[in-house]
Amino acid sequence: MNNMNAQGLLMVISAPSGAGKTTICKRLLDEFPDLYFSVSCTTRPPRKGEKDGKDYHFISLEEFKNRIEKNEFVEWEKIYGQFYGTLKKEINDLIVKGHDVMLDIDIKGAGNVKSIYPEGVFIFIMPPSVEVLKERLKKRGSETGDVIKMRFSRIMEEVRENERYDYVIFNDILSSSVDIMRSIYIAEKNRRSRLKARINDFYSITGGI
Repeated sequence: MNNMNAQGLLMVISAPSGAGKTTICKRLLDEFPDLYFSVSCTTRPPRKGEKDGKDYHFISLEEFKNRIEKNEFVEWEKIYGQFYGTLKKEINDLIVKGHDVMLDIDIKGAGNVKSIYPEGVFIFIMPPSVEVLKERLKKRGSETGDVIKMRFSRIMEEVRENERYDYVIFNDILSSSVDIMRSIYIAEKNRRSRLKARINDFYSITGGI
C-alpha cells in the first residue's frame, strides 16, 4: 500500500469502551501487512501470552519517568497505577521511511497526538446505539446499578469527543465496519496532498522528453 516517494500515513483510532475498536483494528492489520501497529510502552508486567516489542515495550517505572523527562513520548498517562505511553521516535522513524502506522489510543491521548501530527487521520468507533451500549453494560452481571450508571455516564462523555475526529464509524456489523475502515485507509493514501512528491517526479520525467 505504500506509494512511491510518499511519507507514511498515521491513522489514530479511538473509541469508548465496548465499541469493538480492537477487533476492527486487528482485521485491518491482518489485511494489510505493510500497515504497522505502533507499540506502546508500559510499566505493567506482561500478561500471559504477551511478548515484549509486539504487544508492548515493557519497561521499568524508572525508565518510563526518565523518558518523560526527556520528552520522548508523544502522549502518556497513568491508568490504575501503571504508566502507558507512545514513543515519538517510533512513529517518526516509520512515517519518514514511508510506512503507514496505526495507533490504537484513548481519547485523551488522541488529542495530544493531533497537536503534534495534525496531518494524521483520526477515526472514532461508535457503538451501534445507546440501547446496545446499555445492554452490554448490564450483561456484565457483576456490577451494581449505580456502577453501571456511572460507567454509562463516563462512556457518554467519551462519545461526545467524536467531534474532534475526521471520521466516525458506527460498529453495527463488524464486516461493514471493517469495509468502512479499509475505504478510509485507501482513500486517504491517495489524497492529492499526500502524493505531491510522486506527482512532482512525474512532471520532471515527462518534461525531459
